[in-house]
Amino acid sequence: QVQLRESGPGLVKPSQTLSLTCTVSGDSITTNGYYWNWIRQPPGKGLEWIGNVAYSGSTYYSPSLKSRTTILRDTSKNQFTLQLSSVTPEDTAVYYCARDRTVVGGTLFDYWGQGTQVTVSS
Repeated sequence: QVQLRESGPGLVKPSQTLSLTCTVSGDSITTNGYYWNWIRQPPGKGLEWIGNVAYSGSTYYSPSLKSRTTILRDTSKNQFTLQLSSVTPEDTAVYYCARDRTVVGGTLFDYWGQGTQVTVSS
């Protein structure tokens, strides 16, 4: 089975960079056809897709966050990371990593991490 686990600091100060790591087990992040995503959910709001890194190493970002977002991967550790710069309290959210692939009819997110709370506060 595929398991994803988020890790990183739970508290970040405004203007700093939020950094999280997703560790994947049960499948290689280079497996053909899969994409490895970061998604967040602010309190009381819906899910917001941040971006992903593909099995090929290509990255894709939400237009609204692209200027502040970097997603990297480390294939030797089977991990991928999120860096979100210049954070404000509006970036406070539960952050998830998740796997997906494009299927007929849409996109399927089949495996998720349990999520990690990140609070931006001074």
